[in-house]
Amino acid sequence: MAASLGISVQAFDKWGVKPVKKIGRNVYFDVRSVVDNRLENAIQKHQPTDPQNMGEDQLDFQRWRLTKEQADKAERENKIAERHQVPTEFATFALARIAAKVSSLLDTVPLTMRRRYPELQTKHIEGIQRELVIASNEAASLGDLLPELLDEYIDSTSK
Repeated sequence: MAASLGISVQAFDKWGVKPVKKIGRNVYFDVRSVVDNRLENAIQKHQPTDPQNMGEDQLDFQRWRLTKEQADKAERENKIAERHQVPTEFATFALARIAAKVSSLLDTVPLTMRRRYPELQTKHIEGIQRELVIASNEAASLGDLLPELLDEYIDSTSK
């Protein structure tokens, strides 16, 4: 089996493949056992290791990553505290409040128009009112639109 794989017998023994049969000094392996052994070995190579088994350079790298992440988090929190950035949740909340206020202002326009311009016919006021209802509904839904707009913005700027 070792010769067919192009490795030495000693290297093949180190793999620890379980033999199918032993007859005297001869040991027989099937291809499935060898393939399974190599797949398991490849999977184990890519699994995270315990901190006790990590080399010093790996531990240093993990410490550096943790320190960097903590520094990045502190920087984000400082920018929020200094009011240079806001969380997306706040932006959604604020936009929803502003949209509700705009929507309520739009609702009062037909009544104001009727009071200021009594010569306007009812059909004109109703036409204005229909258009303002559409605009008011659009304004009221702006808060729900922010996550989609954020995704669109991130997609367009990351290209």
